[in-house]
Amino acid sequence: MALDTATQKLLATIAALGEKPLHCMTLDEARAFPTRLARGKGTLPADRRQMSSVSDHMIVVPGGGVRVRMLVPRGVVRAVVVYYHGGGWVLGGIEQSELLGRFLADTTGCVVALVDYRLAPEHRFPTAINDAWAALLWVHEHIEQFAGSSVPLIVGGDSAGGTLAAVVTHRARNAGFPRIALQILVYPATDSDFDRDSYLKSENQLLVTRETLMWFWNNYDPTQSARSDTEAVPLHEPNLAELPPAIVVTAEHDPLRDEAIEYADRLRRAGVPVVSRHFEDQMHGFFTLFGALPASRIALEFVADEIAHFLTTTAKEVSR
Repeated sequence: MALDTATQKLLATIAALGEKPLHCMTLDEARAFPTRLARGKGTLPADRRQMSSVSDHMIVVPGGGVRVRMLVPRGVVRAVVVYYHGGGWVLGGIEQSELLGRFLADTTGCVVALVDYRLAPEHRFPTAINDAWAALLWVHEHIEQFAGSSVPLIVGGDSAGGTLAAVVTHRARNAGFPRIALQILVYPATDSDFDRDSYLKSENQLLVTRETLMWFWNNYDPTQSARSDTEAVPLHEPNLAELPPAIVVTAEHDPLRDEAIEYADRLRRAGVPVVSRHFEDQMHGFFTLFGALPASRIALEFVADEIAHFLTTTAKEVSR
């Protein structure tokens, strides 16, 4: 299916501005690109901009610190979502994710913790996953402080952040702690095979191309030593049993499409409950383009509705 009209217009606007492909930019140019892209994305209505509290916290980790922004919604808190942003482990941060986080917090009644893990190439693999894990443990330790009670712990992320979300669920299962109730995986990178059909299709070479993804990987893992490591490529994990239920979002015009779908299929075969939605007229990155692409709101509402359904169903089961 062809890209929807809104996406075509957005790409035409970017082309008219003369933006270079991400992999042809300097690191500083590439890191500034999400901010340029975000201009005019729109805002939330006033009632959805308001949180009960917003606070930043610095977690001390070997070699530095990891900032976590806690978005606490108004009313009774139902769960805590630890969210990892995308950007190929090279780009992105809390500021680009805050609008999305506030929407999820307000819509689901969940505290949302945005994790500012350290980026490559300054901090290469496995720094991002170690930072993601440290943030998860810190949030788990402080759940009652922010939620008011012991509520379910959820992890989620988009693109490279989806990879981190998937990997911390593996770590938590293997360690037996902390208990993760649900994982949200939005077009996650789960493999490092650049010759998959979805990587090679010309119609998928849009904001994020095959060359862009290779550039991300070369910054994250220049020695290529981690490209079969299960903490870099969760699809290589041989045992996916006993992982938490998953919400998975994929896009048709996405180089990562095939590996994300394969990972969801493997979760199902391992007995993990999976709810998924495939957006046939969307590209990689659409989920976070809130306000610019109508499908972004649809996908966010899908995720929010599924979180709410999961929490309601779980609460009913516990009360029996």
